[in-house]
Amino acid sequence: MGDAISEPTAPFRDSGRGGVALLIIDLVNRFDFAGGDKLKAAAEKIVEPVLRLRAAFDAADAPAIYVNDNFGEWHSEKSKLVERAGADAGDFVPRIEPRARDYFVIKPQLSGFYATNLPLLLPKLGVNRLVITGVATDICVLFTAADAYMRDYKLWIPEDAVAAEDEEKGMAALAIMRCHLRAATASTRRQTIAAWT
Repeated sequence: MGDAISEPTAPFRDSGRGGVALLIIDLVNRFDFAGGDKLKAAAEKIVEPVLRLRAAFDAADAPAIYVNDNFGEWHSEKSKLVERAGADAGDFVPRIEPRARDYFVIKPQLSGFYATNLPLLLPKLGVNRLVITGVATDICVLFTAADAYMRDYKLWIPEDAVAAEDEEKGMAALAIMRCHLRAATASTRRQTIAAWT
């Protein structure tokens, strides 16, 4: 996945399993909804851990996949979503926006797997382990993690790389993912991709 690649590609046929991918959920966000200010404030705290993970995935030549809500814009695509979110969310989006080398999946609902190409893309990339980051811990991250677990993906949801509007609900969601989805939830300071198997 070197910098020479302008657009990410995937093989025509599925690759052998064993790979890992980083999912970045809903961080291209306008935060223009009830509770959006609180969620944006919480999301500000996870930008650096997510960027550290993205850099680690780059170093491991592993894919970063942005999985983002379409915000009801059914004719939208990546550049329009990034542009609109950047206009509404100030300097938040430019710090975390996807690069040309990153995959970008638009989701219409809460789960990154529901009615998207993610279930087709991951096997093409040979992925069977997912690191899930983004917002909101108790909604889209939880739904995506549950769908991933039902598809036999091994999960790491770093507690310092997810955010919720309500911290208590976010912690409860992490407890559910740890207990029922068998997800690792150690912070990015305590665990690395290489150490997580």
